[in-house]
Amino acid sequence: MNLQQLRFLNEIVRQGLKISDAAAALFTSQPGVSKQIRLLEDELGIEIFVRNGKRIVAITEPGKAVLEIAQRILHDAENLKQVAEEFRSQDSGSLTIATTHTQARYALPPTVRQFTKRYPGVKLGLHQGSPTQIAEQVLSGDADIGIATESLALYDELVTLPCYEWNHCVIAPPGHPILAEKKLTLAKIAQYPIITYDFAFAGRSKINAAFRDGNIQPNIALTAIDADVIKTYVEMGLGVGILAKMAFIPERDKHLRMLDAAHLFKPSTTRVAIRKNEYLRGYTYDFIEMFAPHLTREAVARAMHVSRLPE
Repeated sequence: MNLQQLRFLNEIVRQGLKISDAAAALFTSQPGVSKQIRLLEDELGIEIFVRNGKRIVAITEPGKAVLEIAQRILHDAENLKQVAEEFRSQDSGSLTIATTHTQARYALPPTVRQFTKRYPGVKLGLHQGSPTQIAEQVLSGDADIGIATESLALYDELVTLPCYEWNHCVIAPPGHPILAEKKLTLAKIAQYPIITYDFAFAGRSKINAAFRDGNIQPNIALTAIDADVIKTYVEMGLGVGILAKMAFIPERDKHLRMLDAAHLFKPSTTRVAIRKNEYLRGYTYDFIEMFAPHLTREAVARAMHVSRLPE
């Protein structure tokens, strides 16, 4: 048994049980992959895959157990590389953050500025996507950490830690009737077409819950994943907007007005997500702490059950 065989096994599953695709992804030959999997099965004395002729059609029950252990071994092997890299070059490397547009555009810039100043030798990458995509990128190792509001806490394979709470606001063009309301209510908002986030983004579940609990049917006219898109269509007069308060910047959004809606919608919590048992470079801990000062290196390591911290 060797790591190459385990990589072949893992990649076959990643590629939907297609050996040819796994071989292409690993830059090797299909017969070579098939041979190594057969050797692994012979050594273990079990069949990992169900076959129909030469084609793999399913993974067996013992195969699932083997796959789980193989993935854990491959993960630990990658962590060994990270440990070595940590001590070879403590202030250089790469850090990939998977996050939503709202976080990347409105919450992360001060942290990115501080981080790049402290670690000019680290290549920082921002991958934007939905909360589900963010979680999948962290789980696959395509991103080192994920930052989002919705869904991250639903993944058992991730350690998720709360960063900060935020509230929603209502925006409208100058002169819009809703701006004259002395007390903003859900019923008054529902009198107008509403432009807000797609369901998977930026606290949308809290918006839906508020209207549902109030037994009010909102007129959701348009949804988007991007706060700037929401603001654009509100500016065009297509409706009132409900968005994260952090996304409204008065000096930039001069053609819009904002009403605080913290009393109408429950606060949302932005979280940072890390794969369980991941070895984090020292500068990764620092990035998390820059973004959420209460998430110190010790607090993050404790949450991940890491017994030894980087020097």
